[in-house]
This record gives sequence, C-alpha cells and structure tokens, in this order.
Amino acid sequence: MTKIRDIRCIRTRENGCWTIVKVVTDQDGLYGIGSASDLYNPEAVVQVVEQLLKPMLIGKDAANIEDLWNMMTLSAYWRSGGILQTAVAGIDMALWDIKGKEAGLPVYQLLGGAARAAVPCYGHAGGRDQAELAEDVHRFREEGYTVIRVQLGGYGGGGFIDASRARLPDGAWSRDRVFDEQAYVSSITAMFDGLRSEFGPDVNFTHDVHEHLSPVQAIQLARNLEPHRLFFLEDALPPEQLGWYRHLRAASATPQAVGEQFTNVQEWLPLLSERLIDFIRMRVSKAGGISACRKVAAVAEAFGVRTAWQEGGENDPVNQAAAVHLDMAIWNFGIQEVNHFRPEEQETFPGLIERRGGYLYASGKPGLGIDIDEAKAGALLRKDWDRSSYHHPYELDRKADGTLVRP
Repeated sequence: MTKIRDIRCIRTRENGCWTIVKVVTDQDGLYGIGSASDLYNPEAVVQVVEQLLKPMLIGKDAANIEDLWNMMTLSAYWRSGGILQTAVAGIDMALWDIKGKEAGLPVYQLLGGAARAAVPCYGHAGGRDQAELAEDVHRFREEGYTVIRVQLGGYGGGGFIDASRARLPDGAWSRDRVFDEQAYVSSITAMFDGLRSEFGPDVNFTHDVHEHLSPVQAIQLARNLEPHRLFFLEDALPPEQLGWYRHLRAASATPQAVGEQFTNVQEWLPLLSERLIDFIRMRVSKAGGISACRKVAAVAEAFGVRTAWQEGGENDPVNQAAAVHLDMAIWNFGIQEVNHFRPEEQETFPGLIERRGGYLYASGKPGLGIDIDEAKAGALLRKDWDRSSYHHPYELDRKADGTLVRP
C-alpha cells in the first residue's frame, strides 16, 4: 500500500492567491499535486487542509480515493460549502495524480481513455466599445479559436452609467458608476447585432451575464439574442433564482451555461434532470475535484447536457490540467474555458497544459502531467507578501439607488 505521509499547502503567484496542495507518500519520490486556490479566502482553505483534513489522512492508503473523498466531505459535518469543497478538491486532484504516476498513465486514461484528439477551448475577447471588441475578435480568430466569448469591458459592461449622468438620490452610495439592467440588455443586444453584421453567422460566440440581471430581464435578453444563435449565454441568473430557468427555457431557445458558483449537488441536479440548461459550468476545484466532477459529467450525459468547466482569470495551471484530463475522457464534453499565464508562471509549472490554436493538449505524462518548482513558486510572491494581511473581497456593483447587484 502507498500511504500518505504528509500534506502541504504551497502559496504562490504575485499576491499569493494560488494554493497548490502537495500530497507526499511513503514511497520514495512519489507525490501528487492539486489545486485548492481561492482568490477571496485563500487562508481559510489552507486552514481546512492543514487543521481538519491533513491529520485525518496521514497514514491512509492513497489508493482509496473514493473513500477518502467521502471521509473528507463528511468530516466537517456541515458540508458542500465553497471553502471545504476547495480543500477537498485540492487533495482529491493530488490523489489522482499519484494514482496516475503509480500506473504510469495520464489521469484521463484512468477515467476511461481519450474520447477526442484534443480539447477545444474558447478565448475571451473584450473592448471598451464595439470597435475595440471587433478588433479583439479578429485577433482570436487569427489565433485559431472557433468559439469566442465577447464582453463590452468587464462583467456588466454595457450596463454601467456614469454617476455624473445618472439620476442619483441624495446621499448616493455610488460615486463612480451605477449599473442599469435595461441599459445592459439594450447594449448587449446591440453588441451582437454589430458582431453578426461584421462576422456573419459562422462564428461561435458566448457571453457572460455574470448573474447581473433580475429574472425577467434575463429572459428578455435571452429572447433578444435568440436570432444571433449563441454557442451559449453564461450565468444569466444568480444561484438564488435557479427556479426561473424553467421560465427562461420555455421563453427562449438561447443555449444556457450555468454553474460557476455551484458547490452543492442540489444546485445542479434539478437543472440537469429537468433539462433546463445546455452546459454545466462548475469549476473543478470548487466542486470537489476530479472525483466529484466525473460524476457530474455522467449525470449530465444522461440528460443531454455538455460540460464547460469554469476557469477564470485568477485560476491556476493545476486546476486547468485537472479540467483538461476530464475533458479528454468524457463523451459529453462541450468546450473548455482557457487561461493564460505569464512566462515566469509557466516556468514554475513544468508540464502545464499547452494551447495550440483553439485547442488544449495534455502533456501525456503520467498523472496530471504537471509539476511545481517550489523554489520558483516562492520567487513569484512579492517580496513584501504577508499571508496574514491578505484581503481581496469580490468587487460588487450597485444600482442607482444603492442596491447591490448579485455576482
């Protein structure tokens, strides 16, 4: 038996937002790595790994991934929260990495073997206005992407009104800009009118609403965009309003991609079983790791739903590797979000996933095929970095009257 001897968390990237879990075994030189990154609460995840999970797993058989996953998930009694699921996911990925190394096979071979030659991915095109956006779309097309996400600036772009032009109340809470739903729906509809006029019907576009809309406005946007035949519309509704997807599905044929914030089976299961969405978009490291997501994919396949695992610009190369191994093995894969890493970050993670054109390629090495150079990981951190002073809450938008907009 290969037993777990140690579990460590490695913080890296400039601001320390990446957390890589390293599970070390009692076999000489045999270890695995996984992603437990959380941009907003990294130290909380580290504490769960080190104080709750590590003491429980030391000495356990590293081969029993299914049993260890359930042990970890149930160990805090209150389960399925984002922090616990991220900690579990990091260890789970590392255990699959170890199993692949012991077998001498890439993880996707352990999951059933390759279902495709490579993993299609989509690029993120953006611009402050229509002209800049179109220029960026041209760039991604030239690079070989067949699916492109399009945004007017950041999330909610097109729906912001400068405070100097907005009719704000006395003592307004917003001093810079405010979000207006109707302006957003009108701007995004016009954005796609322009894109289809310039690029024709053959380019696959996606768009991320990022849950900024109320249910009725989300339905209106989906109906407006139906003639433009999107590849998918992402997270049109916040997780608190999932019941509205029944009405959205009845009102529009625009494909829906949902799940970036999901950590609990009861969030995604009704959407799949009722066939209310077209793509499930959970992040592998937030949903409980490879063990959990391969089961999500199996349920999705039974109901005709494809996967589009979420990455996000703050995500790390190890989570991307885990996602690509799943993508390679599952039949109902749809598309993979792509991340881009700076040269010094790429050097820190030898064997990271390679992008050529609009496709991602696993290294073919055993396990996840990716490693971490701990010396270089430490060098990525700012010289004044202090884990105790890390503070990075999600930046929230407000409406004119001050009401918070749900992300």
